[in-house]
Amino acid sequence: MDVKDFHYELPQELIAQDPLEDRSASRLLMLDKNTGEIRHSVFREIVGELKRGDCLVINNTRVIPARLFGVREGTGALIEVLLLKRREKDLWETLVKPGKKARSGTELSFGEGLLKGTVVDVVEEGNRLIRFSYEGIFEEILDRLGQMPLPPYITHPLQDKNRYQTVYAKYDGSAAAPTAGLHFTEELLGEIRAEGVEIADITLHVGLGTFRPVKEEMVEDHHMHSEFFCIEEEAAEKINRAKREGRRVICVGTTSCRTLESAADDHGFVKASSGWTEIFIYPGYRFKCMDGLITNFHLPQSTLLMLVSAFAGREHVLAAYEEAVRERYRFFSFGDAMLVV
Repeated sequence: MDVKDFHYELPQELIAQDPLEDRSASRLLMLDKNTGEIRHSVFREIVGELKRGDCLVINNTRVIPARLFGVREGTGALIEVLLLKRREKDLWETLVKPGKKARSGTELSFGEGLLKGTVVDVVEEGNRLIRFSYEGIFEEILDRLGQMPLPPYITHPLQDKNRYQTVYAKYDGSAAAPTAGLHFTEELLGEIRAEGVEIADITLHVGLGTFRPVKEEMVEDHHMHSEFFCIEEEAAEKINRAKREGRRVICVGTTSCRTLESAADDHGFVKASSGWTEIFIYPGYRFKCMDGLITNFHLPQSTLLMLVSAFAGREHVLAAYEEAVRERYRFFSFGDAMLVV
């Protein structure tokens, strides 16, 4: 399958640069995955699209301010470090710019020495393992020095760090937000619960794959980076009860989808578990657990667009994207949303 089969034309001005003042005021495109029928609404009206008994699965990961700017000790040369994956307490896998100057043994300093780091190894795809040293609590120092790791297509500075977090973010660990969840407010979640929709919390820490485009010509040749997930017993029971009773399981975001599909057996039941997943979902994949998906509009030729196409059909999804462009929807992380059922 050719990667170019997942291309579409997007005017630059439709890439959302700032979050809306009201999270739930985003537009909502609803796509029938079987017929391709499209309807338009506003996200806060999603309450009316959900049914009593639906199980809504949300990803409660919390984005860390993972982008650090510092200097190489000895030369004073500027360097940028993006924290990707915690290997041990103070040992992180990172993306370093410029990477060529960050050889093993390179000493780094951030915040005039408040945080220091040593490159200890070069690993897969040129990522650097850095061991940090500091006095105090790492998370507090990171909160003081770090910046939110916004995607490169967002050029406006983020005025409020919390706008790149979901309102239900709980566990630190992501290098990017599970952006489909950014549309929910506490009030909206309350309305959804009041309608008899059950909500199950799972965790997937979003990692490097978010920042890397598909470089291979053929979809099947692409390799996903591993990301850590966790499904607690309570969430597994809610999801499995819904499956047993024939109720819909609707994932908020591709990260929730990938977590469930990684943990599900052939009958769609999930086991309380934690671990690493490299699951890559593209057309031809048979979904085991997910019945519906709430998602944002994704980059052309991205693995996320391929996942949505696997669920709703490539032709239906690309037609919906063309409609969204015509209707001037806002795209990507701070953009509008789709409900696919």
